[in-house]
Amino acid sequence: MAGTKSFLAKPNELDKQWWLVDASDAVVGRLASEIAMVLMGKHTPKYTPHVDTGDFVVVINCEKIRFTGNKMANKTYTWFSGYTGLRTETAEHRLNRAPELIIKEAVRRMLPKNKLGVDMLSKLKVYKGDAHPHQAQNPQPLKFEAVSN
Repeated sequence: MAGTKSFLAKPNELDKQWWLVDASDAVVGRLASEIAMVLMGKHTPKYTPHVDTGDFVVVINCEKIRFTGNKMANKTYTWFSGYTGLRTETAEHRLNRAPELIIKEAVRRMLPKNKLGVDMLSKLKVYKGDAHPHQAQNPQPLKFEAVSN
């Protein structure tokens, strides 16, 4: 087996695809984990851990996502504003205020915590409603099996 070599992808020989995901009636965590896999490139056989082999993902209808159980009222999002104390808000308030942040933060926390993860997250585009400015890239619809349980 001396002639067998492992395949390692090189950044300049990868072609990135664009995928379109409809978040209507999708569970937040399940949708985020599937999107993170596509952004990392684990859905292709060319996956290489130290290279960004993932594709672009456009998420539409982000305001129609759902939480399971009592998370809509009980789940809180916290962040530091620079002043003393933390800012907090419930999932219901954030869904009304900025639904894009819910999906973006859920996906961000599932990506690698390094410079490569920042590059992967920049390929995620999240929009309210059906309209998005990426029609020229011709994104293909991407359907996940376990997302809308």
